[in-house]
Amino acid sequence: NNSSKILFILIMIIGTLITVTSNSWLGAWMGLEINLLSFIPLMSDNNNLMSTEASLKYFLTQALASTVLLFSIILLMLKNNLNNEINESFTSMIMMSALLMKSGAAPFHFWFPNMMEGLTWMNALLLMTWQKIAPLMLISYFNIKNLLLISIIISVIIGAIGGLNQTSLRKLMAFSSINHLGWMLSALLINKSIWLTYFSLYFFLSFILTFMFNLLKIFHLNQLFSMYFSSKIFKFTLFMNLLSLGGLPPFLGFFPKWIVIQQLTFCGQYAQLMIMMMTTLITLFFYLRICYSAFMLNYYENNWINYLQFNNFSMKFLLFMSFFSIFGLMLISM
Repeated sequence: NNSSKILFILIMIIGTLITVTSNSWLGAWMGLEINLLSFIPLMSDNNNLMSTEASLKYFLTQALASTVLLFSIILLMLKNNLNNEINESFTSMIMMSALLMKSGAAPFHFWFPNMMEGLTWMNALLLMTWQKIAPLMLISYFNIKNLLLISIIISVIIGAIGGLNQTSLRKLMAFSSINHLGWMLSALLINKSIWLTYFSLYFFLSFILTFMFNLLKIFHLNQLFSMYFSSKIFKFTLFMNLLSLGGLPPFLGFFPKWIVIQQLTFCGQYAQLMIMMMTTLITLFFYLRICYSAFMLNYYENNWINYLQFNNFSMKFLLFMSFFSIFGLMLISM
C-alpha cells in the first residue's frame, strides 16, 4: 500500500543483484551498501516503539562490517604495490569475518536476536532470508575451510541452545535462523546448488510461518496457547509448519537437511555431521515442546475471541502453501 516502501524494496533487490553479479570486490561492497541503506527505511514502523532502536543497531553493526570489508579490499588492492608484504590468507580471513557478521552467523551473531525483537514479521522475514543472499554468495568465493567450519559448529550450537529459554517467537525464529545458517554454510562448503536448494526451501517455510504469525498478530508463546482457534485445521497447520521448519522427517523441512546429511556422509565429515544432527535434535525438542503444549492447552476464558474466517483469500492461500510444506517430502519421494 505504501509506494515509498515498494521503492525501497526494489532498491534492496537491486543492491543484492549488484553484489551477486559484480566482477570486482569494490562493486560487491557497493551493492551491499545499497542493500543496507534501502533496508533501514523499511524498518521504521510507527506502531512499534523498538523499530528505531532496531534500525540503529542494524546500521551500526552493518556499517562496522562494511568498514572492515572495505579495509580488507583496499589491502588486497595494495598487495601488488607493497611487494607481497601483506599476507593474502590473513586478509581473506578478515573479509570472510566481515561477511559472516553481515549474514548474522555465529560468533558474530549477537546483534541478530535483539534486532529481530524490534521488527515487524515481514521485516523479520526479509532479514532472515533475503538479507543473507549477498553475504553468503560472497562467502562462497573463498576457500578458507577452517574458519567456515568453526563458524558452522558455533552457529548450530548457539542456534540450538539460544532458543531453549525463549518466550518471544521472533527471538525463537532468530535462533532458528542462526541454526539454519550453520546448515547453509555446510551446504555452501559442498556445492552451491545444494545451498540454493536449502535456501529456497528455508525461504518457503519461513514465509509460511511469518505470514501466519503476521496474520494472527502473534509475537509471544503465551498468545499461541491462549488463542482460541475457531478452526482446528488452522491450528494444526500452524504447528505442523513449525515442525517442518525444525526438520522433522515426514515434512518438507527434512528434505534439504537430508541432502546435506547425504553429501557430508559422502565427504566423510562425520564429526561435523554428528554435531549438526545433535543440535538439530535440540531445536526439534523446543519446537515439539511448543506444539505439545499448544495442542494440550486450550483456554476458553479469553477476554476476546479472534474468530478466523476461511472465506478470505489469505487463509486459503496459506492452507494451499502449507499443504506443500506438510506433504512435500512425500510428493518428492513419489
